[in-house]
Amino acid sequence: MRVEMMRDGPIPLFVHGVLEYVVGIVFVLAPFVLSFDSGAATALSVIVGVGLLAIAAATDGPTSLVDQIPRAAHVALDYVLAILLIALPFLAGFSDETAPTALFIGVGILHLLVTIGTRFRTRDERAAGGGDRRPARNPGPAGSRSRADSPDR
Repeated sequence: MRVEMMRDGPIPLFVHGVLEYVVGIVFVLAPFVLSFDSGAATALSVIVGVGLLAIAAATDGPTSLVDQIPRAAHVALDYVLAILLIALPFLAGFSDETAPTALFIGVGILHLLVTIGTRFRTRDERAAGGGDRRPARNPGPAGSRSRADSPDR
C-alpha cells in the first residue's frame, strides 16, 4: 500500500528537517523575545518548540539524531501540527494578543505549505515506486521451514 501523503515536492527532506529545528528554536525563544502577555501562549509556544525539536530529532531522515519515527508518521504529525498551530490561538484564548497569534497562525500556514511541498521519499524509493517501507522478508514457499526457523534451535 502506497502512502499518498508522501508526494514528491520541490523541497528536499534535508531542508524540511533543518527548518523544523529552526522553527522549534523560534517557538522556544519567541515568548521571551516578543514578550508574550498570555501565560497560555508562552507555555504552548515552549511546548510546541520542544515538541518540534523532539520530532525533528527522532524522525527517520537526513537531519535525525535517532531514527525512531517513520517518515509516514512524521508527515501525519506535520499535518496535525499545522492545523493545531492555526487553531491554538482561538482554542487557548490568546487570539486577542497580536504577536503570538500571528506567530502561531503564520507558522501553521507555512508549516502546511512546507509539508505539502516536501520530497519525503529518497530518489531510490521513488525509483522503486515505494514509500516509507522496509523491504519485506521472503518467507519462502508456504509451509516450508528452514533449519534456522525450526523451534528446536
